[in-house]
This record gives sequence, C-alpha cells and structure tokens, in this order.
Amino acid sequence: MFIRQLEYLVTLARERHFARAAEACNVSQPALSGAIRHLEEELGVNIVERGQRFVGFTEDGERILGWARQAIAAWDGLRQEASISRTRLSGTLRFGAIPTTMPIVSLLTGPYWDAYPDIRQTVRSLSNEEIIRRLDDFELDIGLTYLEDQKLERFRVLPLYRERYVLLARDAASLNNRESISWRDAAALPLCLLTRNMQNRRIINAAFRRADVEPRVVVETDSVFALYSNVRCAQMYSILPHSLFALFEMQEELTAIPLTPELNRGIGLVIRFPGDHFGLAIFGHQWKPARLLMVSRSLARAAHLWPMMSSSSSMVATCLLTMGSSTSAHNVSAGCSSGV
Repeated sequence: MFIRQLEYLVTLARERHFARAAEACNVSQPALSGAIRHLEEELGVNIVERGQRFVGFTEDGERILGWARQAIAAWDGLRQEASISRTRLSGTLRFGAIPTTMPIVSLLTGPYWDAYPDIRQTVRSLSNEEIIRRLDDFELDIGLTYLEDQKLERFRVLPLYRERYVLLARDAASLNNRESISWRDAAALPLCLLTRNMQNRRIINAAFRRADVEPRVVVETDSVFALYSNVRCAQMYSILPHSLFALFEMQEELTAIPLTPELNRGIGLVIRFPGDHFGLAIFGHQWKPARLLMVSRSLARAAHLWPMMSSSSSMVATCLLTMGSSTSAHNVSAGCSSGV
C-alpha cells in the first residue's frame, strides 16, 4: 500500500468523478482506477461502487475512506516534523474563511508569511458548515469562522474579534443624519442582502425576527462586492459586519450607522483538536494574544466606528489575555459574550 493510493481515494471522494479526480492528481484515469483496484485487492474489500460512471462508496469503502484521510494527515504531519527539525517549516497551509472575513485575511496571511516564508498559503471562501466539514475531513488546516457553534467543542479555537453589524447607506442625509437605527426601522428600507443560504443572512434574519418585522429585501446576492455596488449606485441599503470596512474605502463614499440593539458574533481561528502537527506548529507558536490584538485594533481604525468601539476593543483584549492562546468554543462564548 502506498500513500499515493490513499490520496487517489480521497481525491475521488472529493471530486465524485473518476476523470476529474485523475486530473486533480495529474495522472491518467486508467492509472487512478488501477491504483484503487490494487488497493481493494490488497485489503480484500470492495471500496468503490462501480457502474458506467462513479456511483459512490460501499459501506466498507466509507470506513476505509475515513482511515485514508487520517493516514494522509498523519503522513503530512510526519513530513512537517521533519521540516521543523530542519528549522525551516515548509509545505502548504490550507486556510478556509467565511465570506465576510475575507477582507481581513491579509491581517493573518501577512504575519504567517513573515514567520514562515517557505510556506505556500491557499485561502478559500467557504461557509461555516463547509469549513467544519473540511476540517473534519482533513481538507483544511485552519479555519476562520464563527465561534458560536456547538460543533466547535471538539476543535481548538482562538478568538480574534467580534463581528458587529451596521446599516450601510449612501449618505447619512438619506436617514436624517441618524446616529443609530433600530432593526424595525431598517426593515422598512430597500435592502440588498446576502443570499439566504449564507450564515451571515441567517444571523440577520434572526435579528429581524426578534424585532417581529419582515425586512424589505429587493436584491439578494452571494457577492459582497455586489452589496457595496448596490448601496453606492442604486440607492439601496445593506447590513454588513464592520470588518468589511477593511476592504472598501467607505469612509468617504458610504456611511455606517449602528443598529440597535447591537448584533455581534465572535470570529476566530479554528483547528482540529488535538490537531495535526502542521496546524499546531503555527497555531501554538505564532498566534499569541498580543499579536492577535492587532486584528481588533486594525478593524477599529478602518471602520472609524463609534466611541463604543474603543471600549469593545478593550473587552476583546481582556478576553484574549484571560483565555490564552487556546481554549474550547464553549469557553470562548462564555468569556466574551457579556458586554461586547
């Protein structure tokens, strides 16, 4: 048995198609199919249900697939241990981030690159559910996602900041220069929001339900850039987390108005617990609370938000310093939910 055979198997599970899996592995389809058949012969079980096209995995195949993923992760960890012993950590860091955090990913990838110049980083925009699934399947090393999820109890997490939601408007005059706006009043505005299948939208919908109102949504999109464009050019309004101010030069073009009551969610880094050696090497040695405070402070400067931002940043700092560099998702929620 060779690690390459296991990689073929895991790739086939991801692609669900023999030809695409072969292309992803840079081999011919007969070579990939033959390697999997040899694996079946060696183990004495049928792994793949075969027809004119890929059908799926047998019951035995599903169990073997789980072991294959763990074996590949262990092999990668072994190679990284060898890399660490050579004092130069190398390889590929697979990073998954929820869409609304993509603007601040550079605040993380930059320090990673400074610390480990031989590492190649891949960053993918994924839903919260997909990040957890891929971490479970050893397809990601680190995730950047919401922390209020019971599924994260089996993961190691590190809180970065709390994502605060604001109403985005073309100019303050259109809302009589309000200093804040209620969810009920925001529901009456022509809104452009992310699509319903996204966690961001589910969070916003829940806030409107708590206010006992139905929002007037005139445009739905899966693109943050489209939200920005509709607010700027089509006289619509949107509800977005303040972290997006790190992406757009909105201070002069658009206006952010606080929503009341305030809606916020914890955002942080997530790895498998106890995790593979590669993820733990970076997670344990580089992301000290002192460095992570830069995220909250950078967002506060970018957004030019309200006086409460400075006190909120202080609260985040207190949470980070109190909890240390690793904790459970349950403790993150308990430690930072009050007052922030």
